[in-house]
Amino acid sequence: MDATTEELCRLLAEQHTDPETVDAVIYFGSTWKDYAVWQAAPRIAHALGCSRAFALELDYTSCGSPVALRVAKALAQSDSRIRTTLLVAASCESRLVDYTNERTRFMFSFGDGAVAALVETGQEILESSMLTDGSLSLHVRLDPGEHYLDVHEPDAMRRRLAQVSLDNFLQVAADAVKQSGLALTDVDFLLPIHMKRSMHHELLTRLALTADQTVYLDDTGHMSGVDNLLALDRLSRAGSLANGDIVLLLAAGVGYTWAATVIRWGQA
Repeated sequence: MDATTEELCRLLAEQHTDPETVDAVIYFGSTWKDYAVWQAAPRIAHALGCSRAFALELDYTSCGSPVALRVAKALAQSDSRIRTTLLVAASCESRLVDYTNERTRFMFSFGDGAVAALVETGQEILESSMLTDGSLSLHVRLDPGEHYLDVHEPDAMRRRLAQVSLDNFLQVAADAVKQSGLALTDVDFLLPIHMKRSMHHELLTRLALTADQTVYLDDTGHMSGVDNLLALDRLSRAGSLANGDIVLLLAAGVGYTWAATVIRWGQA
């Protein structure tokens, strides 16, 4: 938590934001945190000196980034007093992986990391879409008394994901773009969570995008809800984003929920 707090202080300083002007702090990262049955958001707000902010915790694992942006937009729309929201996510789920357990091999690419973003009035978060398949809700879990995540009925889970995952990604992507009053051809960048390279390439192909219009986090692995906003930060710091660019954030998390959010880069 201390290391994450230092990074957050740098973000606020970089954006010339006084912590006391932050209205809400939302944590949307891994549920595997410093303590069990514990919320990180209040601690983050206190450690940063966000004395006016209320704290909110979202439990959405790997689909957290699109959902957190959607919630931040909804909060600002519902209460005109909310002008600055701090989004924070962290992941250290690699500590929950048993690398001798072949049932969990899709987790072998897990990495650790953290990300934060400031959402302020004037930034354009467009529309979102979400889809849940609850038949997969019990396949990935940490059972009482156990120390590692396990996959129950792995063959059944693989078969079901093979049937629905790509189509669900495409459905929420198309719906979020349509609800934003745009067409898929308007998308300038696709920022999905880290996934196997073949699925990443297939999404690009189906959305008619090129490798120059995405970020593949091959040096970090999958970091739960961190991935999408980390990719956005890399694009921004590389100078790849122009004012008005349409960016599609696309994610899925165990449960299973697929989520997409569209943003227009820059100020409205």
